[in-house]
Amino acid sequence: MKSIRMLLALVLFSALFVGLSISPAYAVNKDMVELQTQITALQQQMTQMKQSFDERMGVMRNLLEANTDAANKVSAAINSLQASINKQQEDRSGQVDQISGQIQALNDTMDELKVRLAKLSKQFEDMQVAQQSMAAQQTAAQQKAQEIASAPPPDVLYQNALRDYNGGNNDLATQEFNDYIKFYPNTDLAGNAYFYLAEIQYKAGDYQKAVASYELVLQNFPSGNKAASAQLKKGLALIELGKQDDGIQELKHVVQRYPRTPEATQAHDKLRKLGAVTTTKSR
Repeated sequence: MKSIRMLLALVLFSALFVGLSISPAYAVNKDMVELQTQITALQQQMTQMKQSFDERMGVMRNLLEANTDAANKVSAAINSLQASINKQQEDRSGQVDQISGQIQALNDTMDELKVRLAKLSKQFEDMQVAQQSMAAQQTAAQQKAQEIASAPPPDVLYQNALRDYNGGNNDLATQEFNDYIKFYPNTDLAGNAYFYLAEIQYKAGDYQKAVASYELVLQNFPSGNKAASAQLKKGLALIELGKQDDGIQELKHVVQRYPRTPEATQAHDKLRKLGAVTTTKSR
């Protein structure tokens, strides 16, 4: 279990390192080489751990077979003694108690062997589950590496998505923005990708999803260049959902947090139309 935790930590660290490293287009190839090196090292470690598991599983199989043979021998001895008792009971009634004691001892030994067999079987099953888990993790790591290796550079992917968004090809733009977030979640432009996904949802009238996407921008990229717009549009989307009080609160935050911005002006105008009083006016 300790080795598996260390392995999971390595996978998470590798994923985080890749996400944090990929920002400019000229650094992507270098990051991909480093990622492939890390994946190769991870695969080697997984192979070594699998070999170790195979060796331990072989030992467990031998122990199971040895205990099974012992149990069979004990069972045969019990049967033989029982037959002897039945045959000699009339002539040797005095020996019955002694033989019965031997049978009891053998039965106790049999019970002990059964307990040991149950424990060994459980350990064997646990090792098989751990081996399957390792194989699944290795497969997932390989698939992730292949996906990242085949992904376009971040600037190309983002520009393609923005071009399709501006061209009204919202289905393709949605896929491309989602791909950008999937492959490059920690870059500055990831906040823009979330924002444009929210804009597509807003224009489609899916205000509930739009609110969630705008909130992702505000939570994950509070200092990004789309933060003010995201808060403004979140407030408008809440109003469209009939949550006017919540929407007004968001619009007031825009005026207070982003004064002297176009978003603050729009928020102030909307508040005035709604008859809401703002504590701070944009200039």
